[in-house]
Amino acid sequence: MNNNIPVPGVSRHNRISDEGLQRLEKQLASNLKISKVVLAQWIKRYGDPARNLIKKYACYTGDMG
Repeated sequence: MNNNIPVPGVSRHNRISDEGLQRLEKQLASNLKISKVVLAQWIKRYGDPARNLIKKYACYTGDMG
């Protein structure tokens, strides 16, 4: 029996990390149309680092938080 079976999904600890911010920047750089609601969730979770990335790619509006 293999006890090292990976668990699907990404742990909360790994989501709230530089890796998560790198994913956000990759999405922003790809010029994907990300909704304001989703961008606001990034800001809520990651705070100023996410806000700064969103501003860098000119996707920030004052109502995002």
